[in-house]
Amino acid sequence: MPTLKLARLPDRTPVKLTVHVLPDLHEALTAYAAVYAEAYSEPATVEQLVPAMLSSFLDSDRGFHAARTQKNKASAG
Repeated sequence: MPTLKLARLPDRTPVKLTVHVLPDLHEALTAYAAVYAEAYSEPATVEQLVPAMLSSFLDSDRGFHAARTQKNKASAG
């Protein structure tokens, strides 16, 4: 089997997640989608935007990254 520089791709199978939000959050998300459409001249639904918003939030949370790294080190050692 050849050795490739590119590692095996991770599982990219989407996982359906259902959440319930309060009306004020739904209103804010809908307003965000409208502003997004205006800013980029491209419509996007709340359902399309929420995964990107969650990913951005997690990527920017330093405390989460530190805790996750510490937990991974503890379980590996």
